[in-house]
Amino acid sequence: MSEKKLLFVFNPKSGMGLIKNNLLDIVDVMVKAGYEPTVYPTQARGDATRKVKADGAEYDRIVCSGGDGTLDEVVTGMREADLYTPLGYIPAGSTNDFARTLGIPNDMVKAAEIAVGEHIFPCDVGQFNEETFIYIAGFGLFTEISYETPQELKNIFGHAAYILSAAKSLASIPNYLMQVEANGEIIQDRFIYGMITNSVSVAGFKGLTGKDVQLDDGEFEVTLVKSPNNPIELNEIIAYLTGIIPETKMVYSFKTSHIAIRSRSSVSWTMDGENGGEHWSVEIKNHHRKLNILTKENE
Repeated sequence: MSEKKLLFVFNPKSGMGLIKNNLLDIVDVMVKAGYEPTVYPTQARGDATRKVKADGAEYDRIVCSGGDGTLDEVVTGMREADLYTPLGYIPAGSTNDFARTLGIPNDMVKAAEIAVGEHIFPCDVGQFNEETFIYIAGFGLFTEISYETPQELKNIFGHAAYILSAAKSLASIPNYLMQVEANGEIIQDRFIYGMITNSVSVAGFKGLTGKDVQLDDGEFEVTLVKSPNNPIELNEIIAYLTGIIPETKMVYSFKTSHIAIRSRSSVSWTMDGENGGEHWSVEIKNHHRKLNILTKENE
C-alpha cells in the first residue's frame, strides 16, 4: 500500500530557528503516522504561497511551521489554488496568536502529532480586497508597531517587543477619518486603531477581541478605537482595552461577516502581523469554514 503524501513547508528563520532543533523529530512523527513527507524550507517572503499554489494539489496533507505570517502565506496559496486539503500547523514564531486560539501547543513535536492527526476543524478565512488573511486585518497605532518591530527584537522578547515599540510611539498618535459600512449601518468617525479579527488572542494578549469568539461562526469581531480628544478619553480607551472597564463610547465593537472601510487618505494595514500595504478603500469578507485545520481532539 502506497504511503500518503505530505508537504511540509517551514520558515527556517522563525522564532530563532527553533525548527532546526526539532526537524528530525517532526519528520519522524510524520513518517510514523504513515506519511511520505516532502520537506521544503522557504527561501524568501512569498515562497510558501508559491510552493503551495504550484504543488499543493499533489499531496494528501499540508503542514507548515513558522509564525503567523508563514501560516498566512500557506493558506493564501491554498485559497489561490482552490485547495481544501487538511492543514497542520506547527507554531514557531514569536507570538503565534492563531495557534494560541486553536489550542495548538508551542511544543513543536506535540504540535506535529496534532498536525498529522485526524481531528479536522473547519474554520473561517478572511478576504481583504483580493488577498487572504487568517485571523486579523488591522490599521493604526499598534498594527504599525507589529510589523515595524525588528525581527531580532521579536525573537528575543516575544510579544514584549510590541510593548517596547509602543512605548516609543505614544508621543504622537495618528488618526484617520473613515466611513465604515457593516450590518446595514454607516459609521463616520476618526480612529486611531481598528482590527477585524477571528481570534481570541492578538499580539499575545487575550481578551482584546471580546467575548464569545467562535472561529467557525461566519463572523468577524470588529474593534474600532476613536481618536481621543484629551487624556481622560485616552485613559478610558486603555482601561477598556485592558479589561478594567466593560464598555466605553470611545470604542465601537460588533460582529459582522462583511465590512467596507473608506478613508480620505491611504492607510497602512497589516494582515496576520505582516505589512498589508496602504489602502484608501478596503472590503473585508468572511469565507465561512473554508479552511480545514488540524486541532486537538477536545477543541
